[in-house]
Amino acid sequence: MVKNLKPSTRLLYGMLLGCLLLFGCGRKDVRNALDVSQSAEPDKVLYENAMKDLQKNRHDIARLTLQTLINTYPDSEYLAKAKLAIADSFYDEGGTSGLTQAVAEYRDFITFFPFLDEAAYAQLRIGMAHFRRMEKPDRDASHAQLAEQEFQTFLLKYPDHKLAPEAEQRLREVQEVRAEGNFRIGLFYSRRDTPNGRRAAIYRLSELVDRYPLYSQADRALWMLGQNLERVEQPQLAGKYYSRIVREYPLSSYVPETKVRLEKLGIPVPQPNPEALARMQKELELGRQKPGLARRALGMFKTGPDVTTAARVGSPNLTPPSEAMAGETLTAGLNLNVSGTATGPGGAVSTVTTAPGGATVSQPSTTEPKPGDASASKPVDPKQQAKEKKEKEKAKKEAEKKEKEKKEKEKKEQESSSKKKKGIRKLIPW
Repeated sequence: MVKNLKPSTRLLYGMLLGCLLLFGCGRKDVRNALDVSQSAEPDKVLYENAMKDLQKNRHDIARLTLQTLINTYPDSEYLAKAKLAIADSFYDEGGTSGLTQAVAEYRDFITFFPFLDEAAYAQLRIGMAHFRRMEKPDRDASHAQLAEQEFQTFLLKYPDHKLAPEAEQRLREVQEVRAEGNFRIGLFYSRRDTPNGRRAAIYRLSELVDRYPLYSQADRALWMLGQNLERVEQPQLAGKYYSRIVREYPLSSYVPETKVRLEKLGIPVPQPNPEALARMQKELELGRQKPGLARRALGMFKTGPDVTTAARVGSPNLTPPSEAMAGETLTAGLNLNVSGTATGPGGAVSTVTTAPGGATVSQPSTTEPKPGDASASKPVDPKQQAKEKKEKEKAKKEAEKKEKEKKEKEKKEQESSSKKKKGIRKLIPW
């Protein structure tokens, strides 16, 4: 039948068949395109686009996209990922403002998603944000203190997490920096060799050896502490700290000299602790070194603290600093003031704990009476005390009354002056 058709007709049929085939394929392509657009989840598209921007360090654009996802699709499965990605973008951007904002975003994530596995990651990143802002031991210690607290929080909340070893090592490094700061202050006051200087050195060094036993120079700090306690005539207490050198740091270079001091003080030389011996041997195998002159000289050119001398084995201290330590101040003239007082027979006395056994080195406060003051031993008459109290209250009321009258008088004078000025303006408008 096709053969009987004219050539022009056959050509027409061929063109029609070609058009049908062309339109059929095109329709199929359009249908496939529609299917793709309908199947692609818009929140997923936003998230993937933001990830591409983050890979190219376009942090601002990525954060805008992620924030659009959060605001537009509050029930999206990508909500938690988006919030964490915003925090990560600030962290990767760095700088003071970036790290500050990162801490806020990570805290926000932990608040909204406390039971997700990524909450532990966010907690670690909070500590790392402060870790990156730490300064040298002799500078501002606020970020070192915050980093210590955040890493301690991580290890207490997530002790078995896969990130726990990293947090533990970072905590050792932070505590090395904090201990170094206390050691330098203790060394400074020890060299002053004055009564107040010795007290300040004892205070600082006792905190150091009790809180940071993994510090690279803890044995030297114990030796200095014992020396200062001997100077303030506390030989038994000095012996306790000397004993700790032999027991807890058996491979220390101070052990031979410490044994001689213990024998002179008549205190038995203790046996080394097997666990401490194993720890120090492991440190030697790992190549831990104490800070030398060359390392300190090179550290002068670094902006951040040197943490290469930090311990790599041993459990760091997870106990936060006591409130008493936070209130300690060192004033001019090497006077040591400590918050928290204990009441004694002569009045208020500030106390500093210097040994685990409860022994203390006390120093008088500004309100403590002198030894020769007769009023210190004079009994207090309750009637006389009540009378003095009434007189003080009466004097206080009179002073308040006079002050009130004075203010009222000044107010009246101001009002009178204001009225006079208004009257002058009425008479002379210009």
